[in-house]
Amino acid sequence: MRRREFLGVLGGAAATWPGFPRTVLAQASGANPEIVLFYAGPTASAEARAKLVRDTLSAEGLVEGKDFVLSMSVASDNGQLLKLAKDLVRPSVRAILAVGPVALRAARTVTATIPIVALDLETDPVKAGFAESLSHPGGNVTGLFFDFPEFSGKLLGLLQEARPGLSRVAALWDPASGSVQIEAAVAAAAARGLQLQTLKVDDLGKLPEAFAAMDAQQAQGLIVLSSPLFSAISGIRQVAEQAALHRLPGITLFPEFAKSGGLMGYGPSLDDLYPRPAAMIAKILRGEKPGDLPLERPSRYRFVVNLKAAKALGLQLSPSLVARADEVIE
Repeated sequence: MRRREFLGVLGGAAATWPGFPRTVLAQASGANPEIVLFYAGPTASAEARAKLVRDTLSAEGLVEGKDFVLSMSVASDNGQLLKLAKDLVRPSVRAILAVGPVALRAARTVTATIPIVALDLETDPVKAGFAESLSHPGGNVTGLFFDFPEFSGKLLGLLQEARPGLSRVAALWDPASGSVQIEAAVAAAAARGLQLQTLKVDDLGKLPEAFAAMDAQQAQGLIVLSSPLFSAISGIRQVAEQAALHRLPGITLFPEFAKSGGLMGYGPSLDDLYPRPAAMIAKILRGEKPGDLPLERPSRYRFVVNLKAAKALGLQLSPSLVARADEVIE
């Protein structure tokens, strides 16, 4: 049996194996346009995101198994993701949905012709050379990107409101996400007179060590920078658990953090993000070029406050802060 045929038979079962690292091919005819969800993170998280993509494409009038097939190429390890990128270049692939900066860089390394639609909350696409401009990308990359530099000051401001007298803040940063966020956080902290302790974390297993370092520096608050490592539900929960254990008021870009026991989350909901690039993929399948599709920004943000977490931390949040929340967990 040939390798391609073998993978086609294997794909359905292998997708359910914990930690299965290589590409899972959809069980459908190779004659149909293939969309690959190229994802840096746990397989379970990728499967949940894949459903959002399927639902959006269906809402756009496309029929799975007829107008497209959706496959996943998933790895939690960034090095493994780079290896998987080579398999993205095959005749059946019509578009790649690259989630996160590592996935985007890896996909762009192996192809300058296959359309790449990114969902990247960490990269400046123009500065990084992926697009000529926001309105006209010009190449094979388009997608949804987030302007973090402006947002970092807002996150720190909310943390200062929640903990009056705040002077020392710790920042969790995944180096794989690039330098844009950490540079913005350093500048925003300096502008607000805050001391910022930067902690590099490229593996969730290193979280206890990072929080121990925060204790040693007597950190009074925590900001978690965006990364697929921290945006997966498993990552969000582990950070929230460590923050509660070390009695640190924290805020992240993801509202799910507050819902998982953290103090505050302010930013785009993950479930709201995936339909946007999926709709762009529908346009590409209908013949539009990625270079002609303007880059998009998240347009909907949610502010979630966890009063139960605040009480456990000994914080009395101001009525004005609570009143601004879209959701309050009591």
